[in-house]
Amino acid sequence: MEFQIIWFVLWGVLWAVYFMLDGFDFGTGMVHKFIARNEVEKRTVIGTLGPVWDGNEVWLLTAGGATFAAFPTTYALMFSYLYTPLLLILFSLILRGVALELRNKEEGEAWRRNWDAALVVGSFLPTLLFGVAFGNIFQGLPMDAGGYHGNLFTLLNPYGLLTGALFLLLFLVHGSVWIAFKTGGDISARSSALAEKLWNPLLAVAVVFLAFTAFATKLYDNFLGNPAWMAVPVLAVLGLVGTRVFLAMGESLKAFYSSALTILMVVFTGVIGLYPNLIPSSIDPAHSLTIFNSSSSPYTLKIMTAVALTFVPIVIGYQIWTYRIFRHKVTPEDTMKSGALY
Repeated sequence: MEFQIIWFVLWGVLWAVYFMLDGFDFGTGMVHKFIARNEVEKRTVIGTLGPVWDGNEVWLLTAGGATFAAFPTTYALMFSYLYTPLLLILFSLILRGVALELRNKEEGEAWRRNWDAALVVGSFLPTLLFGVAFGNIFQGLPMDAGGYHGNLFTLLNPYGLLTGALFLLLFLVHGSVWIAFKTGGDISARSSALAEKLWNPLLAVAVVFLAFTAFATKLYDNFLGNPAWMAVPVLAVLGLVGTRVFLAMGESLKAFYSSALTILMVVFTGVIGLYPNLIPSSIDPAHSLTIFNSSSSPYTLKIMTAVALTFVPIVIGYQIWTYRIFRHKVTPEDTMKSGALY
């Protein structure tokens, strides 16, 4: 039982870190055409992602791998029940990666315009679909002994779409703040202004989401049973408020840290609310997938824990090193001098 709980915690941490890191990638991909005014500025904005975007996606592979190895039943049924949206996410991620790598391989305007559009689409769709998928997981899927009683369109329910809108706005703000502190001059100013404009609808959607969650899900049960866990959603609120305050003060780096904290705590809130479920059933709780009825054997989890304790710190250390090496701002002048690939 101890290892099952350990891997549930690790599962939540992996997803939270993935959304925190790839969230600004998605946000930057969605807003870059609206912030950059010319080709040099586009290369500058996209250049902020160049050294880090593929490393950020390692956390998605790790989260998926952890689900597969620690909770194989959940992994199998999730990819069966949510096959279409997960396949769309996969294709979108491929499109985004190809767009980042190929947009500057040719000089033609039409070539770059098409890949810019692909970058926007490849960033928008995963954001929305991840939100819709997790929204449906939070409220439970219609599944019982007979299997899953739903399809792609049943996933597009009000709560699922609301969660998708929350993810979308979180990542748009996160990406805009990222651009603001990684660039300078007019690009940074426009990014900060856009983040401030997007913050108000984000606040509105967040309030509606918190209220709707009380009626559509059972996420609050664990918090009512253990009020100490309320510190997590409170930190999410403080992070959201801090983002706006620091933007107003012109402290873009602090605003980015606050935005990152918001995303981490939002995901942790959902994970804590789910426990011990991984995918609850909206039809019959007896058929919910939990960390106890869908996990690998204790021996497997024990071996995996030893492996995780060895390699996860290495991954974290590598990413810290990467961000430190590429901590400098990206400017149009540097972009023109270097002839950057991105």
